[in-house]
Amino acid sequence: MERKDQMDLFGAVALIAFALNLAFNQVVISVTNGGFSPVFQAGVRSAGAVLVLLIWMRLRGVGFHVPRAAWLGGIISGLLFSLEFMCLFSALDLTTVSRASVIFYTMPVWLALIAHVFFPGERLTGPKTIGLILAMAGVAIALADRSGGKVSWTGDLLALTSSLCWAGIVVCVRLTPLAKVPPAQQLMFQVLISAPILLILAPLFGPLIRDVAPIHVAGLLFQIIAVASLGFLAWFWLMSIYPSSSVASFSFLSPVFSVLLGWILLSENVAPSVWGALVLVASGIYLINRKPRVPA
Repeated sequence: MERKDQMDLFGAVALIAFALNLAFNQVVISVTNGGFSPVFQAGVRSAGAVLVLLIWMRLRGVGFHVPRAAWLGGIISGLLFSLEFMCLFSALDLTTVSRASVIFYTMPVWLALIAHVFFPGERLTGPKTIGLILAMAGVAIALADRSGGKVSWTGDLLALTSSLCWAGIVVCVRLTPLAKVPPAQQLMFQVLISAPILLILAPLFGPLIRDVAPIHVAGLLFQIIAVASLGFLAWFWLMSIYPSSSVASFSFLSPVFSVLLGWILLSENVAPSVWGALVLVASGIYLINRKPRVPA
């Protein structure tokens, strides 16, 4: 498909579906934690994604040649990827999907702050600053509210750490020669490095296997195929077709869908303050990613 200058119906539907897929994945991780320990689950997911990517690359005739200059960036992104999902999977074991998602999906906030310092062409504008204030107020509200059932300071801080690691990966890619490496190879670096790290560390966090049932195995397969490999490849493909600002503007949907699915599918008790935090965070992300209007 040829490069497009603006979003069309197909792109909008595809990005909404991707946001829904990511949100549903938060629910899947939380449920699958019932059968596998979080870090072990994350390690198996990365290992499975390596196999799926290898098959996909073989079928597509895509090689794994990466310039030596990009190796350092690839290794750093892989280490950040390991920490990101070790923290996120553990967070979803300690707190609710709604709380973890509101905090985790603030990644554009931290990225905007970092970009203001390191990328001269991405200074904070008025709308972006308002968006930052709104999103950070939402996070503060979410952290301050300790009511409800499954609430954990550790879980909240782990979700925040995973969000910062996610932003760190984006910055790493942009500041290193890894930016010139095709998306499939970038993703392969991340899952290939994270798989052994997570699997080696997993025994330090308790028993690897909990009460495994078919639903937990199905959840793990869903993560491997629909998210960690083919899902992210689809997102990279959309990024190659549509303007990055237009693609990013849909990111506010993921925390919205996550909270709704946690409420609907897991019967989570979402406190009014969390709904309020969600509105602030989603609004802030939208303003941060909104493309400024060009005067006629």
